[in-house]
Amino acid sequence: MLAEPASVQEVADGLQSVGYLPGESTALVAYLAARLGKPILVEGPAGVGKTELAKALSRYLDRTLIRLQCYEGLDEAKALYEWNYRKQLLAIQATEKTDWDATKGDIFGEEFLLERPLMSAIASPDPVVLLIDEIDKTDQEFEAMLLEVLSEFQISIPELGRVEARTQPIVLLTSNNTRELTEALKRRCLYLWLDYPELDHELAIVKLHSPEISDTLGRRLVEIVSMVRGLDLKKPPSIAESIDWARALLLLGADDIDQQTFNDTMSIIVKHRTDLDIVVERVGAKLGGPLGAGA
Repeated sequence: MLAEPASVQEVADGLQSVGYLPGESTALVAYLAARLGKPILVEGPAGVGKTELAKALSRYLDRTLIRLQCYEGLDEAKALYEWNYRKQLLAIQATEKTDWDATKGDIFGEEFLLERPLMSAIASPDPVVLLIDEIDKTDQEFEAMLLEVLSEFQISIPELGRVEARTQPIVLLTSNNTRELTEALKRRCLYLWLDYPELDHELAIVKLHSPEISDTLGRRLVEIVSMVRGLDLKKPPSIAESIDWARALLLLGADDIDQQTFNDTMSIIVKHRTDLDIVVERVGAKLGGPLGAGA
């Protein structure tokens, strides 16, 4: 496990070494989070690398990644801990004791506790990276519970007492900005906005993952992806899909993206039927004429 990074440049180099090319603000905020012990709230459209940032930090710092995937209706039991009721019932049935109070004490031990992601991160003997993914899908009641946990890095279990963090996790909360998060949450976090990268930055990302691609083909690819993202689509192409497209073009031996090549491969970056129609009409014309939707 690596020690805390000594500089912003060290963070930038470390993330790049594990396949994540950060912008200047990303490296700066990640460095401050590691040194100050503050959570990072990462907002931005889907597909810009918010979740991948947490994964890259865990690889670079050699820390276990613990992920809490948020969804509508997520409650404390699924995020913090819950009791293994089936195991408790079996223990009650197996015991020969008739004293219920004594039996109750026996079945609320640590062996009956099911740790969920937040508790696993807090109870871990080694520092971890905790990813709370898509926090905007939860409600404000869950946010309030989360604030308490992140403020003190401890959990109170009525039957067992207080569980305090043994180490300081690096915490990232991601949001696709589908709802406004509370000011209380934002106050406790460092803030990072990730948007789709500029052409040169995305070209550098593509070449990092597909170094065999030529500058000409790579630039052509990111320019077309930028054109597609500028349309009113249900799902604009993500950075990961740009990388996939580059790899596919290399496998096909393409040295340019002409009408036929685009027609054959655009399903790698366009994933909705209605989006295909829009891209065919708007981008196809710029590549030499209307394109067929393909098979």
